[in-house]
Amino acid sequence: MQTIMTEPPNLRSDAFEALIRGIVGPLADEVDRAGRFPREGIRALGEAGLLGLLSARENGGAGAGLREAAQVIEGLAGACGSTAMVLLMHYSAVTALDRHAPEDVRREIAAGRHLTTLAFSERGSRSHFWAPVSTAEPQGADAVRLDAQKSWVTAAGEADSYVWSSRPLRADGPMSLWLVPAGSAGLEVHGDYDGFGLRGNASSPVSATAVAVPRSALLGADGEGLSTALEVVLPCFLVLSAAFSLGVTEALLGLTAAHLRNTRLAHLDQTLAQQPMTRNQFAGLRLRADALRALLEETLTATETGRPEATLRVLQIKALAAETAAEVADGAMRLCGGAAFRRETGVERRFRDALAARVMAPTTEALHDFCGRVELGLPLFEEA
Repeated sequence: MQTIMTEPPNLRSDAFEALIRGIVGPLADEVDRAGRFPREGIRALGEAGLLGLLSARENGGAGAGLREAAQVIEGLAGACGSTAMVLLMHYSAVTALDRHAPEDVRREIAAGRHLTTLAFSERGSRSHFWAPVSTAEPQGADAVRLDAQKSWVTAAGEADSYVWSSRPLRADGPMSLWLVPAGSAGLEVHGDYDGFGLRGNASSPVSATAVAVPRSALLGADGEGLSTALEVVLPCFLVLSAAFSLGVTEALLGLTAAHLRNTRLAHLDQTLAQQPMTRNQFAGLRLRADALRALLEETLTATETGRPEATLRVLQIKALAAETAAEVADGAMRLCGGAAFRRETGVERRFRDALAARVMAPTTEALHDFCGRVELGLPLFEEA
């Protein structure tokens, strides 16, 4: 398998930029229009070593951290939101698998040959991923039966495995986590995704009917899945979601700036950029994006150095990013006017993609509640 990059990439990496310009970007419009999974882009990411970016070096991965992953997601999101979201969910799942999955799976991920994803949200508890209603039941000495109605699983039917949540097998606690191979008998993907935005991310419901997995598929201890989800998976997901929103935001600002500079008012012999009100509105959007970038940098530094406010920052960053992306997207549509409604400008696609983060669990409203709880010294969840 060809390796394009030997070091963790950043947004200034020529190889990474070439991947975006040569593969991901040119396919983005087709992926969006057809609602087609971006297989070519995901394959190229695997060949470039990016599926194994967060995998430990001892497993053959790059051993990179959250900062490098955020750079990758931001760069991809500006070009193709669907590709970025698939990789975002892969990275989030890898945080659990790299600690608890069998060695062969960890090595396949590190080698770029295994795409994984999260299967947390459920029809019964909706965006309250911390309260699964799906079940795990013992089947003989060595097997477990899983039954569930999962909703909106990214890369459904495309990933090689799912990091799957359920009620515990026997232990106390709200959740256990499992490694479920995509080809397991009894798994069914229900319909193709035909959504408003992120149209190529293959986000569909997945059901499990008497799916049999070995007990060794348990990721960590029975009943301790929520701890893994909150302490390991969720910080990665929230920070990378913010990087996703920032990438879409920056793309929208770039497209808007180009439109304002290049569009003229013939009766004034001036560009739109020369209009004071237009400049004022654009400056407000730029300020919002810069504030988001500053908090993302602060969040990454806080997590890397273990500062006391790290938990609060991680909860804050997705909430701020989701709302910033939505506000900038709305502002970009207004500033670009009728031109923004034409597909070829690229604004309306990013507008649709920008709105996704608001409703992805934890939603902005849930995160505001969590932040308030942290600030006021209350537990994140009330005990039953």
